[in-house]
Amino acid sequence: MPFVSALSRHPDTATAIGEVIGQLMDRGGPDPDLAVLFLTPGHLPLCEAAAATVQTVLNPSVFVGTSAAGVLASDEAVETRPGVSLWAAWWPERRPDAAAITPHTLEAMRDPSSRDGWSFSELTLDADTASKSVLLLLADPFSFPVDLLLPRLREHYPLMPVIGGLASAAHSPTGNRFVIGGRVTRSGAVAVVIPRALLHGEVVSQGCRPIGSPMTVTKSMDNVLYEIAGRPALDVVLELVAALEPADRALADLGLHCGIVVDNAKLDFDRGDFLIRGVLGASREHRAIVIGDSAPIGTTIQFQVRDAITAAEDLEVLLLAQSEPADGALLFTCNGRGEAMFGTSAHDAEIVSRG
Repeated sequence: MPFVSALSRHPDTATAIGEVIGQLMDRGGPDPDLAVLFLTPGHLPLCEAAAATVQTVLNPSVFVGTSAAGVLASDEAVETRPGVSLWAAWWPERRPDAAAITPHTLEAMRDPSSRDGWSFSELTLDADTASKSVLLLLADPFSFPVDLLLPRLREHYPLMPVIGGLASAAHSPTGNRFVIGGRVTRSGAVAVVIPRALLHGEVVSQGCRPIGSPMTVTKSMDNVLYEIAGRPALDVVLELVAALEPADRALADLGLHCGIVVDNAKLDFDRGDFLIRGVLGASREHRAIVIGDSAPIGTTIQFQVRDAITAAEDLEVLLLAQSEPADGALLFTCNGRGEAMFGTSAHDAEIVSRG
């Protein structure tokens, strides 16, 4: 099989690692071209031994991993309990392409001379390689500002998609773990450059639906919106929420989102046209709101709410829209989904498994 995933719920780390390696060896064999490991918080004290065992026994050509609040494999998932997930891929028919898979360790450093106060260890790729590749990125939310790295990647490598996610097992700096080969670090990020010839495509399900109408940002600074459509931003939001039906107002109270239009040249917007960011706060003094991304003057936005029905439908529609069925998938899901949203931790895993 070209792709195999395995899950263990055993609380003993050595036993759990043995179980997932055994499942992969039985179904796919040793020496995968790429392996990705995920561990829940209870397994982190023995993360170094776990990573070394996977590297030695399974012997992947490229091996990365990280810590997560929950893990999944096939149609199963684990949240709030011990879990280990191991995913691996073999591309024997495309061995020359697989040989081009390259791992990278990335670091972010405070830099007062930089335009945004940070500098990053370089990811040096030639333009042709980048245009034919996908970057898998696993990053630490405490030490690695992904939101600042992504614009730089777009600037230098505009044709290279970035997939992956943030480590989620810790609530403070140095609590997460990052695996690259047999080594383990506690900060920064690990990344893998993967030739597009090995991948079927990327699907991003944001699970939100719009409320109100599209509007233009008329005054802003970085991620602070002062005016929307010529009016104080906070007034616009309060008026919008007050006009909602009770069910939607309750969803907005749980968490209002801001959809930033990706292509301002479009006149009508549909699923996939928005980059979804959270509304993080507000200033009564300045009648402003704060969102999770920058929105320069002239940006078109539309506020959004998220619910279980829309989130499930969004994922299913996007998977059905793929031109051909995939042999496997490497899935990154939000901590706000799972059991908290759907009543079952395996919801997304089950949908992707069927798709």
